[in-house]
Amino acid sequence: MNSFESIKIEGYRRLYDVQINMRPLTVMIGANGVGKTSLLEIFLLLAASAKGQLEPKISDLSGLNEIMTRDLANSLAISLSMNVADHAPLDYYLKVATKGLSGLSYEIALETLTQQNNPNATSAFKHIDSRGLDVKYFSSEEQKLLRPNWDHNPLETSLAQVPKMYQEPETLRKRLASCTFYGALNVASKSPVRLPQSMRPVTLPGSNGEDLVSCLYYLRETGSERFEIIEDTLTAAFPDFERLSFPPVAAGTLAMTWKDKNFSKPLYTHELSEGTLRFLWLVTLLQSPDLTAVTLIDEPEVSLHPELLQLLADLMREASQRTQLIVSTHSDRLIRFLKPKEVLVCDVEDGLTTMNWGDSFDLEKWLVDYSLDQIWAMNLIGGRP
Repeated sequence: MNSFESIKIEGYRRLYDVQINMRPLTVMIGANGVGKTSLLEIFLLLAASAKGQLEPKISDLSGLNEIMTRDLANSLAISLSMNVADHAPLDYYLKVATKGLSGLSYEIALETLTQQNNPNATSAFKHIDSRGLDVKYFSSEEQKLLRPNWDHNPLETSLAQVPKMYQEPETLRKRLASCTFYGALNVASKSPVRLPQSMRPVTLPGSNGEDLVSCLYYLRETGSERFEIIEDTLTAAFPDFERLSFPPVAAGTLAMTWKDKNFSKPLYTHELSEGTLRFLWLVTLLQSPDLTAVTLIDEPEVSLHPELLQLLADLMREASQRTQLIVSTHSDRLIRFLKPKEVLVCDVEDGLTTMNWGDSFDLEKWLVDYSLDQIWAMNLIGGRP
C-alpha cells in the first residue's frame, strides 16, 4: 500500500514550521487551539487541490490571508513524501503565495513533483516543475519537460491538470484526492442516520451516517465476515445486544433494528441513544473493506462511554492496516489504550504549534508504573492546557 512517509507544513495557521514523519495510525492529542484540526485541514486542502478544487477550497476558508500564520507568513508551503512500491518515494512540493497589494488573490508560486530514481544522479527526476506561470511536466513520449498543450488554469495545481495517463503524478493525485473526513456525527431526531435508507450497494456509512443502514445490509449480504465482526464488537461493547435486522419499510427502502435481550421488541435507529448510534457508525466505518487511502476522524470519542474506548482503539489500530488513519482527540482516556508510537502530542510554544511522537520522549521508566494517559495528565510529554 502506497502511504505518506512525511509531511512538512510552513505558514498554515499555527503550523508555521512543522514536520512530521507519518505513520499508519496517528492519534493527535492536545489542548484546544494547538493545531490538531489544522493538520486535518491541510490534508483536506491537498485533497481539494488534487481534485482541481483549490480555488473554491481557499475561498471556503475565507482566503489565503486568513489561513496563513499571522504576522509571520506571506505564503503557505507543503512538502509531502509518498512511498512507492519498488521505486523511490515521490516528493511533492506546493507553495501558494498571496498576489497583489490587497492579498485577496493568490498564485501557485512553486509546484514540483520529483523522484530520486537514480541514487548516483546529481538531481532528482522531475515529473512536474511549475514556477508561477512557467508550467512544465515530463512527457513520456518526448522524454523531456514540456509546457502543457491544454488550457492550464493558473489557480489550480499542475498535479490536478496533468493528463491521467502519466502514472506517477496520477498515483499521487488519486491518493491525495481520496482523503476522507469524518467529524462529529449528527444524531438529531431527523438526522439521516436515524431514518430508513435505500437498499443499494455501498461499503462506507457516509460522513453523516446517510448510508449506515445501506452499508450494514450490504456487508451482511456480501461480506458476512465483516458483518459478523461488527456484531461481535457490538456484543463486547453492549452485553445485552443480540443482533441487527433490516426490515423493509417500502419498495427498496430499509429500516434497521437493534435487538436487546431485555426487550421483547427491537429498537429502531430513532430510539437508540446518541452514544450507541455513534459507536455503531464508527465500528461500521472502521470495519469497511473499502476505506479510502487516507481517513481523517475528528474527536471520535464524542458521546462514547469511557469503557468503549479500548474497543475503539483496537478498531483504529486494525483499520490502520487498510488506510492511513489520522485522528484528533481531546480524550486522555483514549490514549490510555494506545502505544506511545501511535500518539502525536500537540503543543504550543511562543504561539506556534509543535508536534512530537509519544515515543520520542523517554517514557520507559514511567510506563512501568503509569499508563500513557496518566503520564500525559502529569504533563510529562506536554500537550496540557
